[in-house]
Amino acid sequence: MTPIFGLTQGDSSGIGPEVLLHAFQKGEIRHPVVVYGDLEILAAYNDRLGYGVPLRRVTAPDQYREGPLNVIDAGLLHREDLAIGTLSAKSGRAAREYVVAATRAALAGEIAAMVTLPMNKEATQLTDPHFVGHTELIGALCGASDVTILLASDQLIVSHVSTHCSLAEAIARAKRDRIQTIIRLTCDAVARLRPNPRVAVAGLNPHAGENGLFGDEEIREIRPAVEWARAQGLPVEGPLPPDTLFYLAVRKRKYDAIVCMYHDQGHVPLKLLDFEGGVNVALGLPIIRTSVDHGTAFDIAGQGVASTVSLVKALEMAVDLARGA
Repeated sequence: MTPIFGLTQGDSSGIGPEVLLHAFQKGEIRHPVVVYGDLEILAAYNDRLGYGVPLRRVTAPDQYREGPLNVIDAGLLHREDLAIGTLSAKSGRAAREYVVAATRAALAGEIAAMVTLPMNKEATQLTDPHFVGHTELIGALCGASDVTILLASDQLIVSHVSTHCSLAEAIARAKRDRIQTIIRLTCDAVARLRPNPRVAVAGLNPHAGENGLFGDEEIREIRPAVEWARAQGLPVEGPLPPDTLFYLAVRKRKYDAIVCMYHDQGHVPLKLLDFEGGVNVALGLPIIRTSVDHGTAFDIAGQGVASTVSLVKALEMAVDLARGA
């Protein structure tokens, strides 16, 4: 049976629906997909931007038919609910429900992988105050506690010991057990994308602590985690000074991936190198989930100018990961 991939529509006030429609209209979606979203919202964007994408309502992935864009219609939003570029509790709630539905389909084996378009955290928190992000929501639905994100582009792959938390909390989370888990998950994921991967672990402090001069987390937590990983046969080195590590990985091609200690340590260099083409991959889940590496972009929503590159690459990576599973 041909594998079917699930795409979530994202927050309807942002660029998710138009990116999805535009990619389909341009023939960039080259694999069988079903969309978890609201048919009326997609039709409204279709009319507004003149994409002319044929839409077909289905109730399950196995009803997929080639030709139109197949949509599993949540029936949560209607044309009159559309608030382009505006924070909307209705859109935030609906975006969450699309993800829940796709996650359940992936767990049931109805789709080979899920690809998510951006949600707006503030909008979703208006009806779910505990919402932190896609990865945490999907992890909870899957019963997975050790989850993180890996960001990938053609030039660089990074993963994170911590993501959506304060810098003070990120430092507190840089513990041996957590670092060991992220190293293992990273090595497993990169091995499915590249042959003979080489993984490096970044230090937390300037110059990786300079032997305790600028902090001792490298000595107490990070180095023991790396030593454990190497004893398991994992292809990893570190901790290495962050200020030179990215140069070694990108310019010298010495490493295929870097395990970063906190959100911005990995996000900043990757987005500098490939802002439009980055892909987000969730690690530690029993399902495959990739995502675009951009937000809802309320400021340009509804104008038809948003790039489709990240969505196309996220789908291609989901396909590659599904084939390598």
